[in-house]
Amino acid sequence: MSRLFWALAPLREEVRDLAAVYRLPADLRGRLVLSVTDVAAPAFEAGHPVRLTAVRDASGTGAHLAVTLTAPRAKGPLQIGGLALTALAASATSVTWNITLPDPACTLPGGTRRAGQPEHGPGAPADPAGAADEELRAALALADGLAAERRRLKHELAETNAGVLALYVHLEERQEEAGQAHGRVLRELEDALRPEPLEAEGMELAVHVAPADPGAPTGGDLYDWFTLPDGTVHITVVDALGDGVRGIRTAITVTHAVRTLALEGHALDSVLARSHDILMSFDAGLRATVLLARLDVVTGELQIANGGHPAPVLVRTSGTARYLEARGRGIGQPGSGSEGIRRDRVAPGDLLLLYTDGLVESGKDPVEGERRLIASARTHADRALCEVPAAIAADMHSVVPHAGDTLVLAVRLTSRVPPSAPAQPA
Repeated sequence: MSRLFWALAPLREEVRDLAAVYRLPADLRGRLVLSVTDVAAPAFEAGHPVRLTAVRDASGTGAHLAVTLTAPRAKGPLQIGGLALTALAASATSVTWNITLPDPACTLPGGTRRAGQPEHGPGAPADPAGAADEELRAALALADGLAAERRRLKHELAETNAGVLALYVHLEERQEEAGQAHGRVLRELEDALRPEPLEAEGMELAVHVAPADPGAPTGGDLYDWFTLPDGTVHITVVDALGDGVRGIRTAITVTHAVRTLALEGHALDSVLARSHDILMSFDAGLRATVLLARLDVVTGELQIANGGHPAPVLVRTSGTARYLEARGRGIGQPGSGSEGIRRDRVAPGDLLLLYTDGLVESGKDPVEGERRLIASARTHADRALCEVPAAIAADMHSVVPHAGDTLVLAVRLTSRVPPSAPAQPA
């Protein structure tokens, strides 16, 4: 089928007729109608015609309908950005949508019918207004379903956090009475909430956590690590605003949201902004800086997303050391999220340090603290990894007693893990 059109109304009707013949669902039909309209409108406004062509193709993977809109007199490339239905291909004068047919038995209607005179088959719309109403109802049903699912997820997330944090609220109310005993209980619970040691072939991890007050928990300094389905190791470091239970509660909430989004497969550069949107809906006062790192043990590829957190340090086996800067704003701040992804390559033997600001703010001069951190990391880079975080923390706190909680997390690749074992020669 191939026809020329000079106006939007008959073009829309023709698209709806095609959708009816091929029994396309109402929501898919609506997307196709909107997309064809958006591409054709500039040509009609300029007084130029467009041609609509539909070709059915049956292959081993099923039946497909290729719908092509051509504007032969277009003065520039057709605009396809933001279409309701993504185009398969586009050129300077044409756009093609490839649609999988729900009913492979459908065939393109023959004859010489014109737009507005369809060969209605089963399921064909009675009239354009009725078809538009059906498309609108399908869109509203989809929107209602998504809204209901979002409410359900928010409710489940709130219930999960309420159950986990109920104990902390109770402990906070009794903090003055419990004193040092309360602090010991909080530290034990905090240790229980930290992730189990992660075992990844070709990779070592070690962590050192120290509270500002030896009799109190570390509060908002928390980390999380886990392996994604593709084998990549994900690490989260959180420094949440708030002392005691408030800080712990915020840190747990943030790590829970990040882990959920990461395991759902969201891109690393979107996780922080999405976490902000979710968490602000039920705790507008939540504030936290967050650093996300993903390391491919096979290739050594490192990705960093930063939400207002101190930059990691990478020490090469050659002895060179530098900060891996990435810009972004913390959760709870305007424009929250990472401005981009910092990419680097980690080689076996290199040392990667992630930490909270209590490590470098042990003195009055943060810049001096950053310089001392580089020097300390280079000094201890060759030690057994399990010793490195505590040794660096001891160096940094030797000049001025630290005033803040401290978390130091060290990562080292011990060897490059091959993706698969090579075949042995005969």
